[in-house]
Amino acid sequence: MGKQSEWALMKRHECEDLFGVQVCGSFADSMSRCAELLNSQVKVDFVDINAGCPIDMVFKKGAGCALMGRQNKFHEVVCGMVSVLDCPLTVKIRTGVYQKNWNAHLLAPKLRDCGVSMVTIHGRSREQRYTKLADWEYIETCTQAANPMPVFGNGDILSFEDYYSHLESSTVSGIMIARGALVKPWLFTEIKERRHWDISSSERLELLRTYTNYGLEHWGSDFQGVENTRKFLLEWLSFLHRYIPVGVLERVPQRMNERPPLYCGRDDLETLMGSSNCKDWIKISEMLLGPVPADFTFLPKHKANSYEG
Repeated sequence: MGKQSEWALMKRHECEDLFGVQVCGSFADSMSRCAELLNSQVKVDFVDINAGCPIDMVFKKGAGCALMGRQNKFHEVVCGMVSVLDCPLTVKIRTGVYQKNWNAHLLAPKLRDCGVSMVTIHGRSREQRYTKLADWEYIETCTQAANPMPVFGNGDILSFEDYYSHLESSTVSGIMIARGALVKPWLFTEIKERRHWDISSSERLELLRTYTNYGLEHWGSDFQGVENTRKFLLEWLSFLHRYIPVGVLERVPQRMNERPPLYCGRDDLETLMGSSNCKDWIKISEMLLGPVPADFTFLPKHKANSYEG
């Protein structure tokens, strides 16, 4: 079950003191079998069901957010996995499938009663995708309905102010950070220290260098290992370029739903890192991994712009 490349993702790094695996599917038998394999083969602290993915390819197969509209099937999947796991089972959902028909507040207590240990709620519907702001008032409604099961909120966290504002104004047990961690991976340091970090372009390059070193350690430094590392690096850069340096902002903090305007950085590297042009992401990858092959192509999963060598 699963491709070799997928099982490679189950390799736990020695620095990871908490390690969970997220799975996505629509059939109770295959999801239960997957849970059994994870339980016996992987040193895992929790397993999470992705019932929030809005992508058409996943939704049309009845998985991801589609489970929110197939409650009997959802129940079978959850109960089957709970019965075979020794570790906690958690679930990630959205507010609902359609904007005017939210049902997370009804699903959350049912998941609790099935034995789910925690639910994370993204405050948008599948129909919204990532448009408009996440509805944290509705997340609070779901938190109350699911009590005493822990509920984590998710949506639009890009600064320590965002984090503490939602944490302190609601009864959520915690907050999940998703895109914010891709746009600004040092966000966790900012949250811990309650400050804005005006990180320099050279410091950001060192983060990328560390990332590529981890990739080469994981996949190897041969041609295939380098190109696998490059692929994941470029996917990350398709988010990372959205960050606007604190020293360039007219107003702090940057908001998740704000798209950065064109700007000149304080040095050439900072300007390059802020580019939305895929060719500039390629240049950054070449600074770390060497030239791309002559026939190299790249199509980001979350953007329409692509690269062909």
